[in-house]
Amino acid sequence: MILANFASLMAQQQGQAPAGGSMLTALLPFALVFVIFYFLLIRPQRTKQKKHAGMVEALKPGDKIITSGGIHGTIMGVQEDKIELRIASNTKIDISKNAISVILGAKTEAK
Repeated sequence: MILANFASLMAQQQGQAPAGGSMLTALLPFALVFVIFYFLLIRPQRTKQKKHAGMVEALKPGDKIITSGGIHGTIMGVQEDKIELRIASNTKIDISKNAISVILGAKTEAK
């Protein structure tokens, strides 16, 4: 304690500011790195997540989709957290809505 007071007194006598004043300048590079990470990584990822959530909410029966695993199929039914997907003539599977990567378009009916 006496040594700390002595160092502070010596700094004042020599016309220098105490070491605590440079804390803001020491944190400035960290803040700058965080801002750069936010604009390069965090913000684009959030935008992508919002776009995917909007795409998933717009699903309806008859839409053709591709899942993240590469399965192509047509939506037969939409539930709160999963969809029923027809992948062959007599084959239906239930998958999570989050597994959808691409909507190809609505089923076209021939007249």
